[in-house]
Amino acid sequence: MRRDIHNADVPTLCQACEARHRGICGALDPEQLVQLGRQAGRREVEPGAELIAAGMPADGYANILSGVVKLTSLLPDGRQQIVGLQFAPDFLGRPFAKSSEIGAEAASTVRLCTFPRSALEEMLRQSPGLEHRLYEQALRELDDARDWMMTLGQKTAAEKVASFLLLLGRHINPYANGFANSFDIPLRRADIADFLGLTVETVSRQLSHLRKAGIVTIEKNRCVTVSDLTALEIHAGVVPTDPQRTAARRNSGST
Repeated sequence: MRRDIHNADVPTLCQACEARHRGICGALDPEQLVQLGRQAGRREVEPGAELIAAGMPADGYANILSGVVKLTSLLPDGRQQIVGLQFAPDFLGRPFAKSSEIGAEAASTVRLCTFPRSALEEMLRQSPGLEHRLYEQALRELDDARDWMMTLGQKTAAEKVASFLLLLGRHINPYANGFANSFDIPLRRADIADFLGLTVETVSRQLSHLRKAGIVTIEKNRCVTVSDLTALEIHAGVVPTDPQRTAARRNSGST
């Protein structure tokens, strides 16, 4: 359990919640956490479960405690586009709006801390810091969306697939320091292709290329271990995160 100066006063349910420290609840004082905790509940949903129905009235919100949520948009003829992914400790829902035009579905098993719309609105009136946190997350999601537009619009198929693996490694375990070298891909190949604007065959081919190059290993078609993060970053068309480590690896003859 993470200990801090507030742990003696916050609800027991919140004490063991790492998402609280990095999520929106970190803006609340112990008394406000108690007030919100009276109306909050824990929920675990299976992959494929609908979390938000596009266009439907929203009566509640949630913090993502673990798992991956895919955000989707529908065309009138029923075609679906995955427009984003959310990870812990992201806030799920659209405050200040009666409904959302974007749907949300569990891509993996997802654990949520849920609370009614009225509870959040009351907290927003009491806590300017909470409103600030929500704005910060909205701006961060906007920046991420712009970065992903660059990926979709300018990068090659190989760069897109490598960028997707980097995205998962950086976000899928929010409580690890830095990059998670091993993780499960939460999306089906068809969903990955949809998210990247590629065909399923191209996604499979590019994953096989990364595996044959020794950059990743893939077990059971979804369990990924990144063997060479620097090489993966180069394949994704980004500057390696640690140039000194790159030089050391090259000088040692490591691939």
